[in-house]
This record gives sequence, structure tokens and C-alpha cells, in this order.
Amino acid sequence: MSRRRRSVMSEELKNELAKDLGFYDTVKEEGWGGIKAKDAGNMVKRAIQLAEQAASRKS
Repeated sequence: MSRRRRSVMSEELKNELAKDLGFYDTVKEEGWGGIKAKDAGNMVKRAIQLAEQAASRKS
């Protein structure tokens, strides 16, 4: 019995981050399962930075 996880980030945001971080070609060719754990971690780290910047602008 497999559960499908609901993504917190939109596909659009994930694709944009992958392009910015330089591994979008891997995503296009192999899907999200083809990226390295380090790349996934960097993507999450960058998403957090963007969220913190957006939150600080609202304050």
C-alpha cells in the first residue's frame, strides 16, 4: 500500500529552482527521482531562503 505525498512546492517553483541550481536537464530527462540528494537539499535550502526573504519584506 503506497501513499502519495502531497507536494508543498508547486511544480512551477520546483522547476524554476532546478533551472537556477543547474540540474533541470536531469529533471527533464529522468524525472525528480533522478536528481542527487545533495541537489534536492540545495533546492529546499534555496526555497527556504526565498520564503524568508518574502516574509521579511512583508514585515
